[in-house]
Amino acid sequence: MPEADATPPAAPLPVPVPPRPLSRIQNRLLALPVFLAGSTVLGLAAWMDPDARGMGTHQQLGLPPCSFEQVTGFPCATCGCTTSFAHAAEGSLLTSFITQPFGAVLAVMTAMAVLISGYALVSNMPFAPVIYFVGRGKVIAGFIVFMMLAWGYNILRHMG
Repeated sequence: MPEADATPPAAPLPVPVPPRPLSRIQNRLLALPVFLAGSTVLGLAAWMDPDARGMGTHQQLGLPPCSFEQVTGFPCATCGCTTSFAHAAEGSLLTSFITQPFGAVLAVMTAMAVLISGYALVSNMPFAPVIYFVGRGKVIAGFIVFMMLAWGYNILRHMG
């Protein structure tokens, strides 16, 4: 007759306790900076004229040219993002995407963040789940991979 297994049963996993819902004030304090930052970025993008070279639009803000591009001769990972935002703010989404795919997606997501956070401010829709979703590791990893792919595209476009 085989011996009985002598290992004790595993302890049950703890049940996660859902977080306490935020108060109306806390919810709005969470949405307000997202709304203000996104609105400011989109407002500046709408104010700027996209540079015909596809990069360098940020210099209209008094910022220096890209030092990575000056040293290496190749665009950095975010070269063209400001120009892409400016095209998107004009409503030229295809030109925005051709200029810098990562910048175009980021511009659309910024607009979505402004709309969602603005709605949360007005309606008191819970905003914490939105922050939680965007801050997840898989979402951030996806952004990084997409940024690297867009950088490769930008380098190839710069070479051609």
